[in-house]
Amino acid sequence: MRFDSYHPMINFIYFAAVIACTVCFKHPVFLAISFLCAFLYSVKLNGWKNLVLNLCLVLLAVAYANWYASYNHFGMTNIKSNYIGNYITLESVVYGLIQGMTVAAVVMWFCCIFELITADKVVYLFGRISPRLSLFLSILLRTIPRIKVRARRIEISREGIGRGIRQGNLWQRFLHLLALISILITWTMEDFVESSNSMKSRGYSLRGRTAFSIYRFDNRDRALVIVFFWCLTGIMMAVLFNQTGIYFDPVIVMNRITVVSYVFYGVYALFLLLPMGLQIVGTWKFKRKQSKVE
Repeated sequence: MRFDSYHPMINFIYFAAVIACTVCFKHPVFLAISFLCAFLYSVKLNGWKNLVLNLCLVLLAVAYANWYASYNHFGMTNIKSNYIGNYITLESVVYGLIQGMTVAAVVMWFCCIFELITADKVVYLFGRISPRLSLFLSILLRTIPRIKVRARRIEISREGIGRGIRQGNLWQRFLHLLALISILITWTMEDFVESSNSMKSRGYSLRGRTAFSIYRFDNRDRALVIVFFWCLTGIMMAVLFNQTGIYFDPVIVMNRITVVSYVFYGVYALFLLLPMGLQIVGTWKFKRKQSKVE
């Protein structure tokens, strides 16, 4: 019952809506919900190794907020003056933090996309619309995992001749790193050319070309679409009632939080947490059936 087992169009619509909401909603509560859901979902999909990346993104967001507040001056609530005598305002700090957290949340959502949207789904979604675009996206999605594997292979082979990035003095390590990057770039570019020529020789860009797919839009997909529709309707109502907007200049201004606001927050959180909930429930059902068989 993983979210990637649903129809690729559902995956595409969900992540497109999530990215759009994360970028457009500057309200702190909506942004915090999106950030926390992206944080949890990325850790759930990629394991605890992704926790380090997410924490680094938080630190980078805070650092960006400090830099932005030091060089952009607006607002009326002064906090302190920096080393050149300019005042750092609360409005500029909050706006910089909002921007940094938005970028961090988008990066974490893209980590989930790279884990769930595979190359065959990209080909299925864009193959008939634009074969060249689907080829480019499918190659792009599998590039990052391949680069990691190739870099590891190159490093292991170079360590065997004493030229690893952890061997030698500081200057030698730097030269070894440059050599590794050069080899990796050359290998990646050659793979791009080979993949492109291979797909062209198969007639991939010909008009009217059909492709085999195993995806079918069944009742389970229809039920999930209905739930998504109701959640998106609630989110659009929040936009119409101006619950997602905020002003930072000259002072921070946003609508008063009411009982209806909490309803909108809950609907937004439900929409973002639904795929992870489906995966948790599916895993629990599978373990339960497995225990009965044993």
